[in-house]
Amino acid sequence: MPVAIITGASKGLGRALAAGLAGRGWDLVVDARSAGPLEAAARELHETGVRVVALPGDVTDGGHRAALVAAAAELGGLDLLVNNASVLGAEPLVRLADHPLDGLRAALEVNVVAPLGLVQEALPLLRASSYLASYGGDIPYVGEIPYIRGADNAGAYDSHPYLSDVRNAGMYDSPPYVGTGGAILNISSDAAVEAYPTWGGYGAAKAALDQQSAVLAVEEPGLRVWWVDPGDMRTDLYAAAVPDDDDSGRPLPETVVPALLRLLDEAAVSGRYAAADLLAGAADPGGSR
Repeated sequence: MPVAIITGASKGLGRALAAGLAGRGWDLVVDARSAGPLEAAARELHETGVRVVALPGDVTDGGHRAALVAAAAELGGLDLLVNNASVLGAEPLVRLADHPLDGLRAALEVNVVAPLGLVQEALPLLRASSYLASYGGDIPYVGEIPYIRGADNAGAYDSHPYLSDVRNAGMYDSPPYVGTGGAILNISSDAAVEAYPTWGGYGAAKAALDQQSAVLAVEEPGLRVWWVDPGDMRTDLYAAAVPDDDDSGRPLPETVVPALLRLLDEAAVSGRYAAADLLAGAADPGGSR
């Protein structure tokens, strides 16, 4: 069975995605800061018949990140890493003139530093994954033919390209190479690319995550790296950000899960995606800038 690590999985989008993957037979390693809600989520996931390891802890703790990856290794490997855990930096959100600097540091630590630390810890397992290659070529990539040529110089997909092709991947003058390892899904926000009043601290942290993801995609061409704007959702995070706003009309996190699963189903190329575009049928990266 494929294995995923999902941070921030006790509620919201993390919990909804965990349920979606469990319904497909994925084994899971899930984390959250609060043990009680995480254990409740894990009990529900267990009912689907998959293996679930629930590890409460803080993603800013290197020892906790190592434990998450070790648990995945015990389950057989790692095919998908989901960096979903997040903090706002100020609750409720405030203008930059009033933003506490310690809060900004916390937002950067959770939204940028911790995801990179977890990626670094997980890279050996992700590089060894063959999950996305297991589609057998039916839908191995989305978009252009990978950087591989046949004897007639016509493009043809090959899940095991020559090393020179891999080294050239991501260069400015080469078509995008699509590898066959695992995938990294970083949950971003439209606040990373739009200038919303009071969202400056959180948006800056997510913008940094976007750029970090883009560079990682170039440096690790054998992996898929997706950074996704899930759109507006009815979550505790949004309620804490803007407590006076009526979010009753906002969609539930469960409605976003099909968009994220589509990235897996189509083994989509690395890039920035908007859940709204994926749900509408578009699967090209960059749909939300």
